[in-house]
Amino acid sequence: MKVLQIVSCRGWSSDAYWAARVSVELERAGHEVILACRRGTEARVIDRARAAGVRRIATLTLASGVDPAGDAADLRRLREWLGEVDVVHAHRGKEHWLAALANRLSRTPRPLVRTRHIVQPVRAHALNRWLYGKATALVVTVSEAIRRQYLAAELAEPDRVVALPGGVDAVEWRPDRSARPLRTSLGVPDGTPLIGLLGGFRVMKGHAVALEAAARLAAAGRTMHVALVGGGAMGLTIRTLRVRLGLAERVSIVDGLVDPAEAVAAFDVALYVPLESDGMSRVLFEYLAAGRPVVASRVGLAPEVLADGDNALLVPAGESGPLAAAIERLLDEPALGRRLGAAARDLVERRLSGARVAEALAARYAGLRARPA
Repeated sequence: MKVLQIVSCRGWSSDAYWAARVSVELERAGHEVILACRRGTEARVIDRARAAGVRRIATLTLASGVDPAGDAADLRRLREWLGEVDVVHAHRGKEHWLAALANRLSRTPRPLVRTRHIVQPVRAHALNRWLYGKATALVVTVSEAIRRQYLAAELAEPDRVVALPGGVDAVEWRPDRSARPLRTSLGVPDGTPLIGLLGGFRVMKGHAVALEAAARLAAAGRTMHVALVGGGAMGLTIRTLRVRLGLAERVSIVDGLVDPAEAVAAFDVALYVPLESDGMSRVLFEYLAAGRPVVASRVGLAPEVLADGDNALLVPAGESGPLAAAIERLLDEPALGRRLGAAARDLVERRLSGARVAEALAARYAGLRARPA
């Protein structure tokens, strides 16, 4: 099949990552893919998509809001593409509407697929009822919770809304990477457990809860080191809290310019502790693919795809006591950590890799080709 993926992200968000990952995996499976990105995002999106392995990239205006000239140009280009492709797959509202309108104006409409990456409900007004109920052949959600939102709003028939969690690059994120580079750069001695959290420094990511759990472990006399890998608006707040909790020597702040897969390879315990659902949960899947023992908050996708004690340890969100206890359990039971890590990797290979998601998508695409758009 020939598939047009469209993503209007300005930066390398989970939407852009998912679109690029699926594009690469579909191509690996023998399909032809065009990834259309927002013009002007070369450094932030297009170059990263190419680095991820996407071979054919095009650009559209995809302006925010209404842009008569840019939107008209995009509609013309989309109508041209409709004669060349089998399926159109949109990832955000802007391109979703443009593709739906292009289909409406075209003599060769194609099945339109939309992936919903975020947890905010879609408003069930008349325009969205047309967009999702009539103009869209299939809605893909990155979690079952988001799928249930669509069903509750009666925006689409149940058989046209499917949850496909995952999409991680199982080749890049693998268990056999060396732990040495990060441990050496941080000066963490052999035998000292390294507890890590990868993610942007934002309130909802749970860095403060992780630091409070680390303070509990330090007060109990546990030997460990913590690495917070990332960057963002809360950087100063996190650094200040680290000092206030007396953790300056035990917690390292690692900027997001390091190779994230290389950093995660050094984690003896990987923390995924958001305070609320963050949609796709990309970092969680990367931990699992890397075969790391994970402690995860019971929010969003985590309880949907993980089983406590089987492939991760699950804890209440926002509570440092249970988080500290789960970390301590993994420090005391290294065999448990090895078992959880192996089970996590197995779960990715069976269900959550980009290859598996692309395989499921290709089957859905094939089923749509016989339907009118």
